[in-house]
Amino acid sequence: MTDMHMVAMRDGVHLATDVYLPEGDGPFPVVLERTPYGRRRPRDSERTWADPEPWDGATFAAWLTARGYACVFQDCRGRYESEGVFVKYLSEGEDGFDTCAWILAQHWCDGRIVTTGMSYGAHHQAAMGCLDPPGLVAQVLDCGGFHNAWVSGVRIEGVMEMKQVAWAVRQAALSPEAASDPVMLAGLKSEDLGAWLTRLPWKPGHSPLRHHKAYEDDLFDVWRSGSFGPRWTQVGIYVAGYADRYSKAACIHMSSWFDPYPYSATENYKALRARGPQRLILGPWTHGDRSGRLSGDVDFGEAAPIDSWCGDWRDYRLRYFDHVLADSHDGEPNVRVFVMGGGSGRRTAERHLDHGGHWISATDWPLPGVVPTAFHLQCDGTLAEPAPAANALSLSYDYDPAHPVPTIGGAFSSLEPIAYPGSFDQRERPDVFGCTPPYLPLASRPDVLVFQTAPLDSAVTLAGDVEIDLFVCTDGPDTDFTVKLIDVHPPSEDYPAGYAMLLADGIVRLRYAENASTPRFRPPGKIVRLQRALLLTANLFLPGHRIRVDISSSNFPRFDPNPNTGEAEASSPRRRVAINTVFTDAARPSRVVLPVLPAVDSTVLA
Repeated sequence: MTDMHMVAMRDGVHLATDVYLPEGDGPFPVVLERTPYGRRRPRDSERTWADPEPWDGATFAAWLTARGYACVFQDCRGRYESEGVFVKYLSEGEDGFDTCAWILAQHWCDGRIVTTGMSYGAHHQAAMGCLDPPGLVAQVLDCGGFHNAWVSGVRIEGVMEMKQVAWAVRQAALSPEAASDPVMLAGLKSEDLGAWLTRLPWKPGHSPLRHHKAYEDDLFDVWRSGSFGPRWTQVGIYVAGYADRYSKAACIHMSSWFDPYPYSATENYKALRARGPQRLILGPWTHGDRSGRLSGDVDFGEAAPIDSWCGDWRDYRLRYFDHVLADSHDGEPNVRVFVMGGGSGRRTAERHLDHGGHWISATDWPLPGVVPTAFHLQCDGTLAEPAPAANALSLSYDYDPAHPVPTIGGAFSSLEPIAYPGSFDQRERPDVFGCTPPYLPLASRPDVLVFQTAPLDSAVTLAGDVEIDLFVCTDGPDTDFTVKLIDVHPPSEDYPAGYAMLLADGIVRLRYAENASTPRFRPPGKIVRLQRALLLTANLFLPGHRIRVDISSSNFPRFDPNPNTGEAEASSPRRRVAINTVFTDAARPSRVVLPVLPAVDSTVLA
């Protein structure tokens, strides 16, 4: 049985809500999913290796009701058939709470609610979890649920993630306002986002969102709110501030190495362990592509899809809900992590790098037994454990924001077709935004510093947080420093020049180095120490491979390029070339601290 309701929120706004009930009198446990993408539309998240076609709301509901669950699917405020004004992320806590309260008042609800959803659907779950809504007993937070959106997810250490910009432009054209205004819709569809990205900074009324003022205003509010403060501690984007009062629901936190949210998944897992049973799953996929084996140009093998060990994702999730409701344990470990690497390094029949990988399970995260190991950046471009012995050694480069380093893969989403997530050889090519002839490796750019080990004599496995500890300076008031971790495959018949495979990347804005809440600009040449747990990965470096770290100051369009002027973010019409320096001497030993996992005989870590 299916019914449509307009459910009232505490402020009188009504949200479009479909209710699907199983056969029988009930009452039933309830699956709740809230979405800004249309409650009845196909869900990319609802597909598996065996069934790759996305399910729409009715198909998903039929599957769940046949198994004894009532289903409640709801359009978020201001989206599709729901009333109100859409404010990204910030209405979901209270609206989720009120929806749970409404569900509990219905005769067909047995008092227990479980939630599901991917990406924004995970963000809304975390938002409502922060308010401990009535009836909530289990959540599956799939690729989302901001731990701290200023650190990761909306901004990265204060730097704007341009996926937020692309999302706003795309979703404005799918808004109810655009649907009811043909002129607005035509204007939004006429814009070329790639062309606009060559004209930063945008100005209010002079951007591809100028046709939809509400969406434009919201984007500029986020883009210009650089400092960490009350804007970033609201329900919906800051689980870190609500962990001690979060729901006691059992939770699965799932993300992947080329998804925007492994930081949120791992930090939420750690923060909520005291509240209720937590589970963590980290795969090798891009955003939401849990049943795939390919991320970018790299093939991670038959073991990569989650279905390789869980049988079928939908069945696994339902078993999880069943066991939570029965207050029993399904025998699954607390943590499952995919360790990339171990493949042949050859080109597959589909012409992708065969990197391979395998799953390990563990009792907790960080993985037991990991040994943080410092590798120092040396002035000659090597990366080695011994600290430098000499003083007054440094490497400098010019960072020109008019010619940023182009993004070639990474852990992001929503930028397609301008940029694609996943792992790629760090070499320019004609089909990548921002690349120019002669399409050489990024390592050949004068604004990219490269540090790499000698070819490894034995295998090295990393699994966990990669910490940076850099001594840097710039000749102006502000700049950025980017870091990439790369697995350098040796030359082969298929890849005569080798293959610089991206594993993880990150960025730090210098003005926030000491204090996220209070930007600090400094005189030219002032040395700053950057210490951050900036990257997350798990990778097996085979003998003959090299561990490489690239340092630069831009990665565009993944990140908003810093104009180096110290002016307000997303506002400066000026740009200046910065001379940036990384110190590599005994007095200022820049280094990365890698999470080395000693060789083990088992794939289970106690």
